[in-house]
Amino acid sequence: MAKFGTAILGAILLIIALAVAGASSALSVFGGSGGSQPNRTALTDIPPDYLALYQQAATTCPGLDWSVPAAIGKVETDHGRSTLPGVRSGSNDKGAEGPMQFLRPTFNAVTAKHPIPRRETQAPSPYNPRDAIYTAVAYLCDSGARDRHNLHDAILAYNPAEWYVSKVLTQAQDYQSTTSLGSTAEASPSAREAINYAQGQLGLPYVWGGNGPAGGDTGFDCSGLTKAAYAAAGISLPRTAEEQFQTGPQVPNGQPLMPGDLVFYGVPGNDIHHVGLYIGSGQMINAPNFGGKVKIAPYRHQGDDYAGATRPGVSTSANSA
Repeated sequence: MAKFGTAILGAILLIIALAVAGASSALSVFGGSGGSQPNRTALTDIPPDYLALYQQAATTCPGLDWSVPAAIGKVETDHGRSTLPGVRSGSNDKGAEGPMQFLRPTFNAVTAKHPIPRRETQAPSPYNPRDAIYTAVAYLCDSGARDRHNLHDAILAYNPAEWYVSKVLTQAQDYQSTTSLGSTAEASPSAREAINYAQGQLGLPYVWGGNGPAGGDTGFDCSGLTKAAYAAAGISLPRTAEEQFQTGPQVPNGQPLMPGDLVFYGVPGNDIHHVGLYIGSGQMINAPNFGGKVKIAPYRHQGDDYAGATRPGVSTSANSA
């Protein structure tokens, strides 16, 4: 009975969300430029009017999934439900206002450049959910989210902290359908543990040969990070990127990646020079290079030398099934 009641609740919320969005936007929400479908978590957690706004606004930024602004809305104010100062009136101690927590100069600059569609004559307000969400999408789009050019930096522009980027991306994945590429529901328990460990290292410096604080170093190099992440999950990997690539098991070309996969760069069998930990939604955690820090970044970019991926902890027969 409990499962049956939950299913009915999810269906009712979905119908309400579609009704608010309007029949004309239904295709863009579920299969157009709006991106993935909301899962039961999203339908039960996000107020229907907010869900419709996230989906509608996301269609104005090609390549941006609705779940990203929805995740920001969740992290910032629990979709406007927070009772803290600055959500419905006034500002918080940083000067942020409204459900999407804008600084007023930033909000005014974005709305001047990107007028809110079908806005009435009164001036846009950061306290108005529609104004705030459309403005948040425009800001993300201008900051790198368009066509997924650099989603990491777009979120980092919203709040300059690596923990914030990680939290938003994780929340966004939790809102997507479990059949969507990159959903955390696809990750094995060991992959989840590896990702959780790697997220905890965000911001540490790149150190050549570094094995992290537990290994006596201030930071990591690329393969030191992936080795430590999987060690936290009870899976032993060799030390170098080349050795990790050879250990496998390989993810067949053309098969979708799953969170926890290791992604490699270089020439197979000759010079694998970099490795990252895929976390879903086209993103990886990696220790990039000298002068950099452990961060989240797109796993593919124009002109890269992507070599392939492996799936630690999965038997060869299971991986090829």
